[in-house]
Amino acid sequence: MADLVGVNGQREDFRVVGKPNLPGKLSYALATGIAKFGADYVLPDMLHAKFLRSPYPNCKIKSIDVSKAWKIPGVVDILTWEDPDLVKLGSGGFGGPPTLWIDNIAEQENAELGVIVTAENEDICEKAFKAMDIEWEILPFLVDVRTAYANNDDYPVIQQKSAAPSMFAAAPSKPKQGNVSYADTVQGDVDAVFAETDADHIIEYEVDLPTFASHIPNVVGSIAWLEDSVYQGEGKNLHIEGAVQRRDSVGRMHGFSAEKTIQEGLFQGGKYCDWGMRKSQEITPLLAKRTGRPVRCVDTREETFGFLMNERFIHMKIAFTDEGLITAIDDFSVADGGTSDNSSFGTANDQGYGPYVTTKCLNIRQHMEIVDSNRGKMYLSGQHCPFNWDSLTVGLYIIAEKLGKDPIDIAKLNLHGPSSQEDTEEVLSFETCIEYGKKMMNWDWHPSGTRTLPDGRKHGAAFRYQICPRHAFSGYDCKLELRSGVVHLPTQGPCTGIYAVECNAMVVAEELGLEYEDIQIDFDYREKFTPVGGGSDGSTASSWAMKECANILKAKILEAAIDQIKNPPAPSMFGGFGGFGGPPQADPFEGVESADELDLVDGMVCLKSDHTKGKRLGQAVSANIFATYSGRPPAAIWSVGMGKMLDTMNTAYCEVAVDEETGEVEILRFGVVADPGKVLRPTSLESQLDQVMYFSQGCQLLEEYVFDDRSGLFLNNNMIDYKKPGMMDVPPVEHGLMETRSGNAAYGASGISHSMANTHLVIIAIHNAIGVWVQPPATPDKILRALGKG
Repeated sequence: MADLVGVNGQREDFRVVGKPNLPGKLSYALATGIAKFGADYVLPDMLHAKFLRSPYPNCKIKSIDVSKAWKIPGVVDILTWEDPDLVKLGSGGFGGPPTLWIDNIAEQENAELGVIVTAENEDICEKAFKAMDIEWEILPFLVDVRTAYANNDDYPVIQQKSAAPSMFAAAPSKPKQGNVSYADTVQGDVDAVFAETDADHIIEYEVDLPTFASHIPNVVGSIAWLEDSVYQGEGKNLHIEGAVQRRDSVGRMHGFSAEKTIQEGLFQGGKYCDWGMRKSQEITPLLAKRTGRPVRCVDTREETFGFLMNERFIHMKIAFTDEGLITAIDDFSVADGGTSDNSSFGTANDQGYGPYVTTKCLNIRQHMEIVDSNRGKMYLSGQHCPFNWDSLTVGLYIIAEKLGKDPIDIAKLNLHGPSSQEDTEEVLSFETCIEYGKKMMNWDWHPSGTRTLPDGRKHGAAFRYQICPRHAFSGYDCKLELRSGVVHLPTQGPCTGIYAVECNAMVVAEELGLEYEDIQIDFDYREKFTPVGGGSDGSTASSWAMKECANILKAKILEAAIDQIKNPPAPSMFGGFGGFGGPPQADPFEGVESADELDLVDGMVCLKSDHTKGKRLGQAVSANIFATYSGRPPAAIWSVGMGKMLDTMNTAYCEVAVDEETGEVEILRFGVVADPGKVLRPTSLESQLDQVMYFSQGCQLLEEYVFDDRSGLFLNNNMIDYKKPGMMDVPPVEHGLMETRSGNAAYGASGISHSMANTHLVIIAIHNAIGVWVQPPATPDKILRALGKG
């Protein structure tokens, strides 16, 4: 068990933690549609704001005349990039130099640039834009990453902005050349191994990682207004809705302290692992200040097609032995670097962590060439695993095919032990997942193209594994209060679409001998605590800190009970009248002198020696009691070794049927066997697993950005032409949740985070069915072409 330093970290008996079907505290609001997001707020006398959006993939405003726009009835305010108010709004990324918050340059179609109009309604805003006289400079654009990479020496430099350096970017291996940056990591002597390896034991293959969207379910935007409050002192307060995760930072942008920045709503529509703010969420306070009225600014669906993952093309070369043991790995990739302010997650940032270091192979080279493009922007959502994880998954499968072996056996052979790449011991979590997964899926491996289903379609299967990476670095400021006999858990509320506080309430209930329903969760934007940290990582790590806080509160409760025994409250005015209270009852605490003699069980303060003797919590303690704790769990083994040390693992399985006449693919089964160390809330965990498998299906079978090479314009930025899986498309996901207690967080739990998401599990199953490779998305026309029928 990994939770060795926390209170009760090795607890064996659980009454609440792990209990299924406990309702979410905000589920009713979300399910019924009464939850209000930023776009849902409507105020009297409200104005609307819109940004000028670029009609080109790369352009610059050379000059602009807005005089005609000012004359349109209903136009209230117009700002250009040169206005002092916008110039002052510039900020400097993660410690980088100040950059313009908005300017006259756009590096992708539909990007905000140059001008903001505030008017009585959105139609008037659009009318104002059409009335402006704009002189455009149309710049060279790049939307075909491979073509531009191949012609880099002859291609014009496309980025006009000077992006602030990101703390997440890998150090370049050589200076940027044209539109291409470089990043390398090298371990061992790769070339020497390849030179000594028989050609029969070297494979080369391509892995294309697709670009896909994973839309924000609720369009982003905000509404802001200024208001007076007798409780906050002199001066106006900023009230903003729709910027839940960064209320304080948005307030500071506009000169308001946290105390004078008010936010009542709890909901912000998140996108998978995307906590980047949009300009529509940041601008409304300035516009409300300027106009003296509430201002609303909301993006349209068409404007929210930001990347969840950037495109990448990987050429892999692997050397291996007769048994299938990998001895050298050469990963050469060309990645879409996006626009100037694109996140480096999913590109250079993932070279320090990846699939290869989980193997025994000590000779690994990763060379990445990152191409600037005008395709679009990825905020921070590139944390969608697998980064490049499935480049190894595909390799393990190809080696298995070449040697006539089961890919699970090849994966087991190559996975190193828990402590290092030189460790040959088995990883308990991995072996547990594999054993359960084979039984759950009735695993019976067959070579590609050899199994036909009774209906004539070809059967294919696939397997992958991954470690469970978590951020493991987040600290938490916890607070609990016993008030009038009820335990309150105050929290700031959900963040970036993450609703994770239920696990905390369950852990508190477990430690205090209460039921989940007994914990009163109090949502208040002014509170410090929020269980954020990335996927289920936020649940498990924050629950560890909350477990410590609960035990501090428990100790204080028992001390208060002793104080109340020794100094009982004055009797009720009704206590002496017959018929109301009945005859005096024997005091169960008679003779008790120390808190060590008491316990909290089933909502009772009771004798440790006899749990049947005691009083209800509210009777035993009438005082109000606070407990606080600030901290984080011990660092995860994964984070210390960055993948070279292994603790909790997960496995995924897929079976497909492929119709060779139509090219249609049906996913017959998805299987997930994951080891989160300890399951805290099954409902949350199973939902997360379903979610990642569904959008993994989308990126492999349906989702595709389509650009016009002639104009550089995005051709399918709408929910009709950009296909996503619907309810009739998705198969059930079969779950197996293991509990090795190997994680670093509460009770040995570990956030599985985004590690189940994949780009090639279905693709491998298709190859296993028909024996040919199809890069995602594997649409019917591509499958037929691969089969020579296109």
